[in-house]
Amino acid sequence: MKEQPITPPLPEDISVVGGGTMGTALAHLLAGKGIRVRLWVYEPELVDAINAQRENTLFLPGLPLHPGIVATSDLGTAIRGAPYVLSVTPAQHQSRIWTEARSHLADDAAVICASKGIEVKTGMLMSQVFDAVLGPSASQRLTFLSGPSFAREILDGMPTAVVIASANLALAEAVQRIVSTATFRAYTTDDVIGVELGGALKNVIAIAVGAAEGLGLGINSRAALITRGLAEITRLSIACGGTPLTQSGLSGMGDLVLTCTGHLSRNLQVGIRLGRGEILSDILSGTRMVAEGVATAGPALELARSVGIEMPITETVVHLLDGSLSPEDAVTRLMGRRLRSEKED
Repeated sequence: MKEQPITPPLPEDISVVGGGTMGTALAHLLAGKGIRVRLWVYEPELVDAINAQRENTLFLPGLPLHPGIVATSDLGTAIRGAPYVLSVTPAQHQSRIWTEARSHLADDAAVICASKGIEVKTGMLMSQVFDAVLGPSASQRLTFLSGPSFAREILDGMPTAVVIASANLALAEAVQRIVSTATFRAYTTDDVIGVELGGALKNVIAIAVGAAEGLGLGINSRAALITRGLAEITRLSIACGGTPLTQSGLSGMGDLVLTCTGHLSRNLQVGIRLGRGEILSDILSGTRMVAEGVATAGPALELARSVGIEMPITETVVHLLDGSLSPEDAVTRLMGRRLRSEKED
């Protein structure tokens, strides 16, 4: 009789840092597996709503949350002693929050990062931010969760597939077992750079797709932007050491298609409103949710230039966001570029 492999038990508790849509959804998913979840939430009033009403009234109103979630606004209380810490904070706040959090993190604790973006002030990916804050040796206890996943659909129990990336494949496989459920399936990879760039840059392309939709340009334009956007992301990923196949997977094409076609996408909505002629500052002031592509576009373009990669859609989005190009002129700029082979960089 073939001996069955031993499956390690689930951790008794997990910390989730970030009480926005995705942090709340993942906390709910983990609590549903019988894990006690300590959820760090920035807004004190939201802590009370989650603990008393079992509802994230700011970001996911009307959706009941698992009673196994305990919210707190004290970072130390949330993190201290947790064997796994899931970080789901906006990319531009990651460094500040983790500079405070590191003193509470156990020496052997694993960190699962689900944040997507590039830091504006440094141009660093989230893995590089963690290296800077926790030290380079921390890479062996870091994993990165990415892929096509709207928080609301996770909470609704819709089938979802994601990928877990880590330099430490054994850790990636452990996290895979922890997060996977009957409706949430995780795969693993060691291509951290590729997964991060796919997750960050799909938001930038989604702004372009949204602008085209706001202009009423049709589905042909959407398909062209998604396809050529994927080409841009793949070129940059390869130049930075990523594996080409990654961009054909969940954190590449999968997340790009979701973000560019699903109207729950914040970045798509920003683009649609820009295409309709609204001002970026007015769009952003009207929501508490973060559209990561707005901040990521500039540093993504700088990264591309630093490694000699041309990214015309990303560059156009940068000019669209800073107001130096109108949506109509952005289309003219992209369509008027020199004709070339599809294989050409």
